[in-house]
This record gives sequence, C-alpha cells and structure tokens, in this order.
Amino acid sequence: MLYRFDFHTHSFFSADASSSPEQLVKAAKSRGLSGIAITDHNDCQSLRYCVQNRLMREDGLPVDNFLIFPGVEVSTAEGHLLCIGSTIPNRRGVPALQVAEEIRMRGGIPIPPHPFDRWRASICPEIMDRMQLEVVEVFNAAVFRKKYNQQAHMYATTHSLGMVAGSDAHHQTSVGTCWTTLDLEKLSVASVLSQLPKSVQIGGNYSPFLEVLKKYSGNWFRCFQ
Repeated sequence: MLYRFDFHTHSFFSADASSSPEQLVKAAKSRGLSGIAITDHNDCQSLRYCVQNRLMREDGLPVDNFLIFPGVEVSTAEGHLLCIGSTIPNRRGVPALQVAEEIRMRGGIPIPPHPFDRWRASICPEIMDRMQLEVVEVFNAAVFRKKYNQQAHMYATTHSLGMVAGSDAHHQTSVGTCWTTLDLEKLSVASVLSQLPKSVQIGGNYSPFLEVLKKYSGNWFRCFQ
C-alpha cells in the first residue's frame, strides 16, 4: 500500500519554529499524509513530548493510523544532517561522518538535507562521497533556487541513492508542501526505514514566498540563541 510522508519538519522545540507537534500532526493529516519526521535543530525533546502526549508510541507503531518518526537535524561540523528513525543528542559541531555512523549504529538513517543550497549550512558533495549514504533529500520546499534541488536529484541519481522530499516546515502551514511516497506492507517505523532507500516517488510544490520569509526570519532568530 502507498503512504505519503514528510521527512523534514520542525516544532516549537526548534528556536526558529513556532508550531506544536499537535499542530504539525493536524496539518499533516489534513493534507493526506500518513506520517512525519519531527527533526528539530540539535534537540530531541519532541520525542519525549510526543510519547507523553500520546502522539506516538515507543514501539514504532502508529497512533490513530498516523506515524511520527524519531528524528533530529544535527548541525555537524560540515553542515546540517537529518537523522531519521532514531535520535542522537548533543552532536552539534561533531564531524558529519561520525554523526552518520553513530545514527546508523542506533538503527536510524542519516540524510543530508538541501545539500547544494549555498544559502544554508549544507554538507558538500566531497563530504557526502565519504559518508556511505543510502538516502539524500533531493527536494526541499524552502530552497531559494530550484537548481539546488536539481543538483541534489542529479547527485542521488548518479550515486544510485534513495530520494526523499521534505517541506522543511517551521510552521504548521508548510507541513506537507512536498512528500515522499513509500510502498509498505505495514505502517510502522521499521517498515519505513527498510523501504526508505527505495522511495517510490517524491512530489509536491515549493513553499510560497510568505512561508519561506517566515522560515528565514526564524533562522536569523536562531543565530542569536
């Protein structure tokens, strides 16, 4: 069965975001998604929050047929790195290769987001070549220029890597702007992680200018935290 997911979202546990996990879930459901990864910047508090508020289960099964993945966006020494399927706290400034290996050891998947976007802290291709990657984010809805996504798509194709799309939502209004479709026998974190390198399709749209402006305004705020 086909399911749609947004693998790159931020809650109010990120200094530059404003929506609660409940608001992210509500928005995702309204747009027909089956799950999201909450990938706050260098912070894993959303995982505990979601478990305590019965938005997700620790056994990796859905709540009300909706799945929240453990995740975090680490500011590595070489740029941002999404960690999907597990969390890895307190790794800000650690080399990307080390963070990627640690997340794999925890059962998760490291995914470089917006890798060719020169306006953000992105891991360069020379580092990605050494990371033994399985998946790359090839469509980020908040990039300034479409060519950055096109370059990421070309990199994934050339290296035979799985591809994901992420809204990079910092507000509930952006959740599900784009998505990744997976063919799963069962809706669970384990099933998603096993199929993620074999994504069936990515789709969606770029974030409207107002949404991008809100996101980058938040980025400036985060710089002073």
